[in-house]
This record gives sequence, C-alpha cells and structure tokens, in this order.
Amino acid sequence: MGGHAISMTLSNTTGERGGSRLSLLLTLVVVGALGFTAVKIVPVYVENYQFQDSIEAESRFALTGYPKKSADDVRNDIFKKAQELGIPANAEDIRVSMTNGSVEIGLDYSVPIDLKFYQFTLQFHPHADNHSI
Repeated sequence: MGGHAISMTLSNTTGERGGSRLSLLLTLVVVGALGFTAVKIVPVYVENYQFQDSIEAESRFALTGYPKKSADDVRNDIFKKAQELGIPANAEDIRVSMTNGSVEIGLDYSVPIDLKFYQFTLQFHPHADNHSI
C-alpha cells in the first residue's frame, strides 16, 4: 500500500508542474499581448498630448509676436507641428479663428490602430484658445 501512495504523489507533482508551465505560458502570452497593444497605442496618445500642448502655446502667443501672425501663419505653424509628430491631418482641416483679440485653434483627426487580430480607430479632437489669459 505504501508504494501506491508514492506513485500518486509523483503523478500529482507531475500534474502540478504541467499546470504551472501552462500557467506561466498563459501569463507570458497575456503580458506579451498587453505589451504589443501598448506599443501600438501609447505613442498615439503621446503624440496627441504633445500636439495639444503645441496648439495651446500657439493660441497663447499667436497675437503677441511682431509682426502679428495671420490665421494662415498660425495654420501653417500648426500643420508643420502636426507633420513633425506624425499627426494625420491636412492643413485645410486645421480650424483657426482670430477675432477681436481671441484665438481659437481646433482639429479633428483619427488614427487607425491595427493589432493584427483587432482593428479600431482612435478619434482625437484637440482644441485650444487664449480665453484663459
């Protein structure tokens, strides 16, 4: 009878090792998928944050330089920044309004994300004005 107990213990240990290997493999697959997803998505959000920051700065200082910038000058500056950051936008998509000492800048754009197994589009609507100055 003692031998029977030993063989059960060995088979349980082997089963536990197999289960822990499967668990480790599953964990690695999940962590890898999360890492892959983060590599695809995080840079898009970082670029949007940097773009938002640049249009806020542009809206604050558009009227303070000499000579004063026109709406087209502001649009061109914003478009150059969008190109630097890889923002998918056309110059004509950038809305610039400069009236009575007020500056408003806006843009709507989308970025397609391809995760191989799932595709979706992120929508962004950066906007800035100088009303808070």
